[in-house]
Formats: sequence, structure tokens, C-alpha cells
Amino acid sequence: MRTRNFALLLLSIALSAALPAIAQHNHDQHESHATTAAAVTIPAVRHATDAPLREGMSHIRGALDELAHYEMGHMPQSVAVERVDAIKAATDSIFANCKLAPDADVALHNMLVPLLAGINAFKKDPADTSTVAAMRQAIADYPRVFDDPNWQPTEDAGSDHAH
Repeated sequence: MRTRNFALLLLSIALSAALPAIAQHNHDQHESHATTAAAVTIPAVRHATDAPLREGMSHIRGALDELAHYEMGHMPQSVAVERVDAIKAATDSIFANCKLAPDADVALHNMLVPLLAGINAFKKDPADTSTVAAMRQAIADYPRVFDDPNWQPTEDAGSDHAH
């Protein structure tokens, strides 16, 4: 019995030491899994959000809305690159600071991993505006999955914007 208790104590200590490393988000790991994200499932009750998630998603949405001008040829490529860099920075901030319940975290990852894939595709070929549409699509279900009072479902940001 003492041997078993001692073994459990050692296991507990080892797990306690490892948990912070396991739980810590590493955005590079997320980028490497860009092709493994599962489809987004719309929950019966939207997931709670925290301030870092709401702030990051607001920045992402704003930058994507501005990139509609690039998709229509009304924005220089250098400005579009800056907007995509802002999306990447907001994504990094979400990974570093957002604390969600495990099921909400999985749902978020299923959105952000394809977003990162879109960012990477844009950086490889900024002239390919379809990458912007892919980024927008990656987060399209955010207001249906997360309870963010600052973000109500809307139509595609680029479709109702005319010049």
C-alpha cells in the first residue's frame, strides 16, 4: 500500500510539473497543424468569451473588413500585408492570453488554425485575394459559436461593400 501511495505521489508531482507546459498555447504548434482542424460545430448554447478573445477577434474582424478594399483592388498590397500582419498579431495574442473552457478552446482552435493557414497562404502569394476570403470563412461561424456581445452575425463583409 505504501509503495502504491508513493507511486501515486510521484505521478502527481510529475503531472503537476508537466501541466503548465501541456496547457500553454504555442502558436507555432497551431500553425503546424493547419491541415488538421476539424469542422466547426455550432453548439446548442454559445460558448462564453473572455476579454482577450473578444479584443483579438474584434481586431481580426476589423482587419478583414478593411481587406475587402484589397479584394476589390482599392488597397495597395503593402497596406494589405500590414492588415494581415495585424490579423497574425491578434491571433498570437489570443493564443497567448485567452483562457477558455476546454470545449470552447477546441471550437476556437477549429477556427484559428484555418485562419493561420490563410495567413500563411497570403504571405506566400499576396496577389491571391482568395486567401482573404479563406481567412474570412475561417471565422465566419464565430458569432454562432461564441457569445460575444460586440459581434453579431452579419453577411459576408466584402459582399455588401460597394464602390
